Amino acid sequence: MLSRIWVVLLWALALHGQEVPLVSGVDYQPLSAQVARLMEALEMLGEPLPAADATELKKLITPPQDAAKAVAAIQKILDKHCLVAVHINPESRVKAQQGPAAPVLVEQGWRNFVIKVQNEAGITPVLNASSPNAGPIPNQPPGAQTRRWMDLAMFHKQPMTERLSGLEVEYKILQLYSRDAGRREAKLVFDVGQGTQDLGFRSEVDILFRAQQSAKLTLRVLDEDDKPTTGAFLIRDKAGRVYPAQAKRLAPDFFFHPQVYRANGESVALPPGDYTVMYTRGPEYVKKTQNFRVESKPLEMTFRLERWIDPAKMGWYSGDHHIHAAGCAHYEKPTEGVYPEDMMRHVLGEDLKIGSVLTWGPGWYFQKTFFEGKDNKQSTLNNKIRYDVEVSGFPSSHTGHICLLGLREQDYPGTKRIEDWPSFGIPVLRWAKSQGAVTGYAHSGWGLAYKKEALPTMEMPPFDGIGANEYIVSVTEGLIDFISTVDTPYLNELNIWYHTLNAGYRARISGETDFPCIYGDRVGLGRSYVRQAKLDYNDWVQGLREGRNYVSDGKSHLIGMKVNNVEMGTGDSELKLAAPGTVSVTAQVAALLDPTPDEAIRSRPYDQKPYWELERARIGTTRTVPLELIVNGKVASRQVIAADGKLRPVKFDYKLDHSSWVALRVLPSSHTNPVFVTVGGKPIRTRQSIEWCLKAVDQCYQQKLPRVRLTDRGDMERSYNQARAAYKQRLAEAVVD
Repeated sequence: MLSRIWVVLLWALALHGQEVPLVSGVDYQPLSAQVARLMEALEMLGEPLPAADATELKKLITPPQDAAKAVAAIQKILDKHCLVAVHINPESRVKAQQGPAAPVLVEQGWRNFVIKVQNEAGITPVLNASSPNAGPIPNQPPGAQTRRWMDLAMFHKQPMTERLSGLEVEYKILQLYSRDAGRREAKLVFDVGQGTQDLGFRSEVDILFRAQQSAKLTLRVLDEDDKPTTGAFLIRDKAGRVYPAQAKRLAPDFFFHPQVYRANGESVALPPGDYTVMYTRGPEYVKKTQNFRVESKPLEMTFRLERWIDPAKMGWYSGDHHIHAAGCAHYEKPTEGVYPEDMMRHVLGEDLKIGSVLTWGPGWYFQKTFFEGKDNKQSTLNNKIRYDVEVSGFPSSHTGHICLLGLREQDYPGTKRIEDWPSFGIPVLRWAKSQGAVTGYAHSGWGLAYKKEALPTMEMPPFDGIGANEYIVSVTEGLIDFISTVDTPYLNELNIWYHTLNAGYRARISGETDFPCIYGDRVGLGRSYVRQAKLDYNDWVQGLREGRNYVSDGKSHLIGMKVNNVEMGTGDSELKLAAPGTVSVTAQVAALLDPTPDEAIRSRPYDQKPYWELERARIGTTRTVPLELIVNGKVASRQVIAADGKLRPVKFDYKLDHSSWVALRVLPSSHTNPVFVTVGGKPIRTRQSIEWCLKAVDQCYQQKLPRVRLTDRGDMERSYNQARAAYKQRLAEAVVD
């Protein structure tokens, strides 16, 4: 009986490894910083530490009274999750032993494991992992399919680092893939460079893995009218792991997303176990949750989506004019990015009616091959994508990135390379305008930061970024149709726009995401809802030019704003009054907040993401938000709106004494474009705003001139001088202080 017990114990020891020795004398601060990055990386990879351990670690990486005890406690928590402990001795020899973590893999999927590194040598090379059971199978020799059944990689991407830090103890992440189900043995080999393996093969560790067999889950995805559609699915097991595993995902699933998008009849593979799925289809849909269990056999489940609002049925079509198929969070290989069918899946899964896929510097020479000057063939009747251009990564980018929508030609005349384009933005805008394109500045707030949160403000920003910087000049030539909002801090975006409106210019705003650069969460996080008779890309971008759109995070809606009988975006958005008088501002308004406040968002400063988010507008702990009437950039009146998802009529009556622009907003969640009210035939002219604009031209000039080519500077001087003259002329016409 005793011998049988020893057999069981020895088998368990072989399967689950040994305890990992604690290391003393480790500096607390660098270890705690590294552990914070490790936790962030595991969360990003969709395999977070168990909630209780994560909570305790977060306490321990807050400076404690006893650093030595905290170092030991951190190791005790993390060591039990280690698959392998790697020891580098003072001579840089490497040896490895199996740790306590259960060696469980999943068929046709990746898993992430923690590796503990004890670094007595204090060296800083790359920790390498390899296996004779992994890698390509050249010429398929006999037995190769049995020997090589897995793949592996060390995770070196941010927030992790590629090289060892040299600290006595740190933790790394090893990623393992299993082709098969069942029990499989693998030899894992670790080194920190040629010749560093310990004698006696102690840098190798043989581990018996159990790969869980996956079952096929077929999803029946139905819209609220029971028609097949595409939805977003976030699937987690009881341990909080995301499925399909985020590590090494291939398009159309993006590794930087926890969710995947699946159309009706498509599937995911899941090992047996209990799961929770959250499913939705963009911000106009309710987030629904369902628990389910997977056995060894294939199964099928039906998911019926539910809307809380449908602006398209009211003639307001959503779109995101700034998404990318290459660069930023997209895949490094292929370096060119992903394909139209991949982007279309995401547009469908978020029910974005229009998706402008902008080709820019990263991947330019490959992605530009998808430009057609018309809707891409992946488009459907209800959801469309089209390839256009963002002037980013070009010589003029320092003056402000520019979105060019509805282009007929995408190459600037006389250029063969990006480097040949103009070195400031105004010539590019002139060229785009010559072919009828709609033009706007991207991520407008970059370079326009303020020290104090006040809107409007007379503070002068630095004009040292890549947002709507040169807008202060181009707006005076009528070269710019809109500036972008929602993806940078609202104050940075709106203050310059408000001042130019007060100077009498009539550029509009549009909502964007800059996916996956500023936001990688999803496409359509920032949206414009354009009034249309039917969905059409060319008319949609024309709607941005005309201002028949409101911008939103999709969680609040300002539909059909009118001032008296003039609807925003129609008839030049202009209401003429013969004399001062009272106007009526009307709209249909809806918003949806969760009943419970999200303090993590509410407590963040306005210049930390998410920049535009309805939660930030919540009044106290109520389920209400403020709806504000804006006249010449200032709050003229305010109503409290229930954020319960119901569409309600609203009305403001306000007396106008002089020519003004009028808009509605739920800040920072949604904002209408303006209606311009002229009184007695006088233009809109506010002295303080025009003075601000004059100073802003000089500030922008000083920042941008050094990076403009000598051959372009004459043209630049003329444009900036023209802008100064235009503002001075309007200053002479100013009637309002």
